[in-house]
Amino acid sequence: MVIIGILIVLGCVFGGFALMGGTVHAIWQPIELVIIIGAGLGALVLGNPKHVLSETMNQIRKIVTHKKQGSEFQRQLLLLMYELLQTAAGGLKALDAHVEAPRESPLFQRYPLVLEEPKLLAFIVDNFRLMAMGKINAHELEGVLEQELEAIHDELLQPSKSLHKIAEAMPGFGILAAVLGIVMAMNSVADGADAAEISEKVGAAMVGTFIGIFFCYGVLDPMCNMMKQLVGEESSTMECVKVVLVTHVAGKPPLLAIDAGRRLVQLNIKPSFAQLESWINALEGADAADEPPRRTGDRRAKAA
Repeated sequence: MVIIGILIVLGCVFGGFALMGGTVHAIWQPIELVIIIGAGLGALVLGNPKHVLSETMNQIRKIVTHKKQGSEFQRQLLLLMYELLQTAAGGLKALDAHVEAPRESPLFQRYPLVLEEPKLLAFIVDNFRLMAMGKINAHELEGVLEQELEAIHDELLQPSKSLHKIAEAMPGFGILAAVLGIVMAMNSVADGADAAEISEKVGAAMVGTFIGIFFCYGVLDPMCNMMKQLVGEESSTMECVKVVLVTHVAGKPPLLAIDAGRRLVQLNIKPSFAQLESWINALEGADAADEPPRRTGDRRAKAA
């Protein structure tokens, strides 16, 4: 969809220009690009701390590589949480071997897509540590996690907010480049340039305004929207983990806790309850191949 969108924008804008008789040479002004993009990049660096710039590059990288949390990611996350809850059933201290060094844990290594998400991994590990440190009821845990998720969400949105401000400033930077081009054209008048040369320089200056508007509405604004959607996906995943933990601390069995988290998964990749049970059945069958597999009815009865 990203490629299709880019082709539509470029095809309609530059294709329409070509149909009107325009040439690419007329709008290819590399100095204007240097001025406008350089001013925008400098303003972004000037107005944001290092960690926001780093997160901005990270989110843009995810957009470019089309790295999204699909159905396979959700499967691994739900099964990881199920295994962690099953391990915690034998005592929260049993989790120490896994949460203290998750990347070395064979349990976490079975779910590589989760390991590739450092923020989510830290959120899971830290809150299982919190549960293992002492008694905390469901209401207290929910309050702590809500505050943490609100802080994480605000921080993850900062790159898109900052980039959106730069997008709004791009037409202004385009006018800046255009004004400099007009200045150069007027100087050429004083130097005795002919009308053709002056008109060419004025046209090149006007390209700066076009570039600024194009980058604002055709590049940066859609990119900001995609970054917001990316943050929404990450926040939804952490909300899923939060609900699983709170439901577990409230005394519900692992299956009901995992199902409570499943309900917060985005609709386009949300597994059904039957699909979730089939994943858990396959997991338990792989872990205990020599034992009779637990049937859906048995697990539902236990949960009830």
